[in-house]
Amino acid sequence: MTTEDVDLRFADLDAWPLGSAMEAMWEGQLAAVAAIGHALPAITAAAEAAKSALGDRGRIVYVGAGTSGRVAVQDGAELTPTFAWPGKRVRFIVAGGDSAFVTSIEGAEDDVDDAVRQINAARLKPQDVVIAVAASGTTPFTVAALQKAGSFGAVTIGLANNPGTALLASAKFPILIETGRELIAGSTRMKAGTAQKIVLNLISSGIMLRLGRVYRGMMVNMLPTNAKLKRRAEAMVAKISSCDLPHAARSLEQAGGDIKTAVLLALGVDRSDAEAVLKDCDGNLRRVFAELAADVNDNGERKQSGANKS
Repeated sequence: MTTEDVDLRFADLDAWPLGSAMEAMWEGQLAAVAAIGHALPAITAAAEAAKSALGDRGRIVYVGAGTSGRVAVQDGAELTPTFAWPGKRVRFIVAGGDSAFVTSIEGAEDDVDDAVRQINAARLKPQDVVIAVAASGTTPFTVAALQKAGSFGAVTIGLANNPGTALLASAKFPILIETGRELIAGSTRMKAGTAQKIVLNLISSGIMLRLGRVYRGMMVNMLPTNAKLKRRAEAMVAKISSCDLPHAARSLEQAGGDIKTAVLLALGVDRSDAEAVLKDCDGNLRRVFAELAADVNDNGERKQSGANKS
C-alpha cells in the first residue's frame, strides 16, 4: 500500500529546516487536492445514485475507523446545520463507538463482529446510502460494515486511497483517490485525510444540490437557529425576492423561519399557496418559480392556484 510506504525524497524530512519541511508538506496537500480530479466521474455517479435512492425516508450512513472515521463524522455532522437534513436521517458507524469521535481507539478497526453488529442495529433499507471511508482500503471494520450494508440492498459507496483493495471491490460505487506516499509514512491524516474530506464534501453537497436544498448558491434549507444565521436567512430572502431587509425579516417571521416559504411570502404569494406549491415541487425553489411562472395568465395576473380551485 503506497500510503504506508516511505517516500525516499523525504526520508530526512526531520533534519530539514522547518520552513523547507513546511513547504514540502504544503505541496503534499496540493497534490492531494489534484489527485481528486481523476475521480470526479465516480464521485458524480455516487452522488446521483445517492440522490435517487434517498427519497424522503432514506438515510446517509457514514462508516469508518480512526482518522477516516473522524473525517466522515465531520462531514455528516454539518448536514443538519447547513442543509436542514433531519438528524434522524444521518447515522455514524465508527469503530470503537461514539468515544472514538474524539479519542483514538486504533485496535477497534480490526473488530469485524462489531461492524456487523452496528450495521444490523441500523436496520438498513434500499433507500439508505452508506459511505465507507478507509485510506488503506483494507480496514477490516470498514470493509465488513460495507459488505454487510450491501446485503441489505443499500447504496454502498467506498472511498479509499489505494487501488485494488477490498473496500473498493465491495462497493457498488467505488471511489479511488490515489494520493500516494505520505511525507510521514503511514500518517494518512495528511494527504489521504485531506482528499477524503474534499471528496465527502463533494458527495454530500452534490446530493443536497440535486435534492433542491441549494438555490442560486445559497443554503435555502438552512435553519436560522441563532442571530448570525437569522441575519443570513433575512439576507437570502431579501436577495431572492428583491425586497428590502425589513420586509424580508417580517416575511421570515411570518414563515416561522422557513426561508423558502418566506421568499414566496415576500413576493406576495398567499401562505397556503406557498406551502402547497413547495410541497408539489418537493421543496425545490427553482421548480417553484417555474411553476409560478407557468401559472400566470396572458394579462400578467396569477391564475387561481390548485390549492384554491373548486
